[in-house]
Amino acid sequence: MINIALDGPSGAGKSTLAKAIAAKLGYIYTDTGAMYRTIGLAVKRAGIATDSKAEIIALLPSLKISLGFVNGEQKIYLGEEDVGGFIRTNEISAYASKVSAIPEVRAHLLSLQRNIAAEHNVIMDGRDIGTVILPNAQVKFFVTVSDRERARRRYKELIAKGEVTTEQEVYEAMKARDLQDSTREIAPAIPAEDAVFLDNSGDFDTVIETALRIIREKTNQSERDCLS
Repeated sequence: MINIALDGPSGAGKSTLAKAIAAKLGYIYTDTGAMYRTIGLAVKRAGIATDSKAEIIALLPSLKISLGFVNGEQKIYLGEEDVGGFIRTNEISAYASKVSAIPEVRAHLLSLQRNIAAEHNVIMDGRDIGTVILPNAQVKFFVTVSDRERARRRYKELIAKGEVTTEQEVYEAMKARDLQDSTREIAPAIPAEDAVFLDNSGDFDTVIETALRIIREKTNQSERDCLS
């Protein structure tokens, strides 16, 4: 199986980029951040404080988190509920950042993530895919975009979903999460040593073409193999 790891900070366009590459390749797209957001949602719904580590760990055995793939698009389920429409808010982002720093939470999801990669050609995005989840991935990317541009993009997404916020609030929340995620002791969100930095600031089609070229080079595939 061919595994592609795509890491980077929040708002860098990882998911959009990974989905587009997966569609071109005919690979399974796996958004690991959605899994942590789903646990964050469950913690919030249970009324558990994000600093209550023992209670969060105790909640884990009761959580059934699973993925489904419909026409190549990932669906995330908490029990039988598709929670994709509830996990993309600033509030749940903050919950996700807190719970993802707990080793037991990461261990709870690790086997699910690796099993998907063992059974499918995947492009998996997150913050520690190339360093922790799939350290042997054939291709590793680290996506970069300026902080202000990331905040602008995320702000537009949130407003489109009806959330009430400001671009400055999004920027400050994003920077706080970046600091927390990059300095945590467990699986910090940093580039893998062998990651290729991919600037996602410019023309999207050009970024995709660049990514596909790098994938071809690193997996020794022809252009025909890398395009659906």
